[in-house]
Amino acid sequence: MSKILYRWGRSAAVHPWRVLFAWLVVVIAVVGLKGSIGGSTSDSFKIPGTESQKGIDLLNDRFPSQGGSSGQVVFADPDGDVTDAVARGAIGQTLSQIADDPHVVSVSDPFDPTAGSVSADGRIAYATVRYSVNPPEKTDGEAAKAAVETAREAGLQAELSRNIVRTTDQAEGNEGIGLIVAVIVLLVAFGSVIAAGIPIGTALFGIFIGLSIVGIMAGITEVPSVSPMLATMIGLGVGIDYALFVVTRHRAFLHEGRSVVESVGLANATAGSAVLFAGTTVVIAIAGLRIAGIPAIAVMGLASAVTVAVAMLAAVTLLPAFLGLAGRRIDSWHVGRKRPQNVESSQTVSGRWADHVGNHPWRYAIISFIGLAALAGPVLSMRTGMADDGTGGTTTTYRKAYDLLAEGFGEGFNGPLTIVVDGTDGVAKADQVRSALAATDGIAFVTAPIVNPAGDTAVITAYPVTSPQDAKTETLVHSLRDDVLPPALSGTHSHAFVTGQTAAFIDISERLASRLPLFIGAVVGLSFLLLMVVFRSVLVPLKAAVMNLLSIGAAYGVVVAVFQWGWGSGALGVDHTVPISPFLPMIMFAILFGLSMDYEVFLLSRVREEYLRTRNSHTSVVAGLAATARVITSAALIMISVFASFLLIPDVEIKMFAVGLTVAVLVDATVVRMILVPATMALMGDANWWLPGWLDRLLPHVDVEGSHVLTPAPSPALVPAMASGAAHPFALIDEPEYELV
Repeated sequence: MSKILYRWGRSAAVHPWRVLFAWLVVVIAVVGLKGSIGGSTSDSFKIPGTESQKGIDLLNDRFPSQGGSSGQVVFADPDGDVTDAVARGAIGQTLSQIADDPHVVSVSDPFDPTAGSVSADGRIAYATVRYSVNPPEKTDGEAAKAAVETAREAGLQAELSRNIVRTTDQAEGNEGIGLIVAVIVLLVAFGSVIAAGIPIGTALFGIFIGLSIVGIMAGITEVPSVSPMLATMIGLGVGIDYALFVVTRHRAFLHEGRSVVESVGLANATAGSAVLFAGTTVVIAIAGLRIAGIPAIAVMGLASAVTVAVAMLAAVTLLPAFLGLAGRRIDSWHVGRKRPQNVESSQTVSGRWADHVGNHPWRYAIISFIGLAALAGPVLSMRTGMADDGTGGTTTTYRKAYDLLAEGFGEGFNGPLTIVVDGTDGVAKADQVRSALAATDGIAFVTAPIVNPAGDTAVITAYPVTSPQDAKTETLVHSLRDDVLPPALSGTHSHAFVTGQTAAFIDISERLASRLPLFIGAVVGLSFLLLMVVFRSVLVPLKAAVMNLLSIGAAYGVVVAVFQWGWGSGALGVDHTVPISPFLPMIMFAILFGLSMDYEVFLLSRVREEYLRTRNSHTSVVAGLAATARVITSAALIMISVFASFLLIPDVEIKMFAVGLTVAVLVDATVVRMILVPATMALMGDANWWLPGWLDRLLPHVDVEGSHVLTPAPSPALVPAMASGAAHPFALIDEPEYELV
């Protein structure tokens, strides 16, 4: 693979406009395809095999008017009564406008005395709007927003639940802030405007194509609405990092006297090989989310994997063309003072630090381990649960609607449970089911059964006392399924399914929690095998797996402390504690375990290269860290800035991902790479690179740094024929640039 990358890098550097034209053709094709078959994202989650999904499928099949989706329009009169003539008139006009929407199946009458849709003090009322599509389309939400202005002009407060406005209020990213920080970091790292601009341009190119492909996916299958945001967050970070690795190696070759074409080829063969390996690992880990058993999660992972794959391909195919165009002008437009090249590792700050840690390994290993364990401690109390309207920003219409409903009708009103009774004999006993529900502790109110025209399906709505995110609501759902409904339907051939959004969210959390150990085992096992093949070692991949688990555990712990315990959550715009999104542990693990491979491969490949040359474990770690610390730190700062920029988004689930990913990258690039790696490698010494002979013969040989295309420098009788300045200590086997003189 390194030879292919070398030849492609040279060719792209020689013919950059051909490469750019080819990528432009790809862009036009992808954008055209998106325009013709692309679609919009959705929030429709299916959980195959669960009770809630069975109930939803039954409603859609036999009772379409109760299927689809629904939401509430909430009205409040702060100073009066919503039942007076003026208020009733304004509310009636508003609901009439909403009913004109072609996707609206029905709109309830808030003033029906049997509906109980007006609060006891007469200040708050609501109407339920049922749509034929799930979720309502963007035009539906916009129409509802326009309609409630009629009530607001009459002096009423009118708000819409999130189910209605979800597609119109999707959060916009703040990746521009991350890009600004990334530019600053790259300027400091490279000291050149051109060198800093190339990684940014390559990453943006990749993100544009990746998100276009996600749009195409949305036209073929259901893509969760959070997918583009998550894909942007991951794709932008890795896109800049991958390009950074290649550009750094290219500039190093240039400074050693290589020609531009030769330098681009070598950078693509060495750093490009590492990018392909690390990127492929990230793609495999994220694509492994299919293990979750939830189609929406699998698609969410696939969307992120696509953007990573495009970023990876751009770094090894498009980037060489940019480098060829830049030529030796890559160091032009210099910023700051120039740094001396080829400084001895012992003279650099990172080299001196690695030497210090290596001389006191036990001290730093123990302190680091205790620190990471302390950060990970809160994860033991993690409770997962889906975010509801109550977790939104206090300025959003759906949060205001949630608070009004909770104030007027109780906390549990925002999390109704839908009980679907299946079978003619069961429908006959629907009143008995209703009575059993009404007698259950934790149920505040139960509606009368609604029976479909065929008479074989009945629907009952039960409102819990507690809020949707309360642990007692989850206990109530299990109690209904296991203890309340089976006796109520005894002696019949019918079934009752507890479904609805609240029950579905509980099923999602439990499904993901049950699959998480299997997923973690699969990802850790795969990464162990890959690292063992690359580094020809047993202890190095084992150590990497343990350290990655520690850093990810620390990130989990911080997320729990901030969002579930409320430590500092107010500074992030979250005004109350919330359970952890059930998607976060699995998705974050996939992303972070893959991303940590970037730093692992980049650092340890340099360490191993030095060890094979010197056979000195201590000096090889010092030299490896000295050579890579700057670029790893720069890459981590870019990742952190991109992830942290998403903290400005109101969506609490996005904030969770932003905090978790930011903390994990920070810990991985500092505590793990700068302290634990040199400390543990010093403790293990030569044993780091031990591999049984029989296993060495079984494992395939993969040269991730492309060193097999290089051979030791020629004898002093040979001098560089093409390069100016100091010659690189290696020459290519198949295309030597040295000649006898």
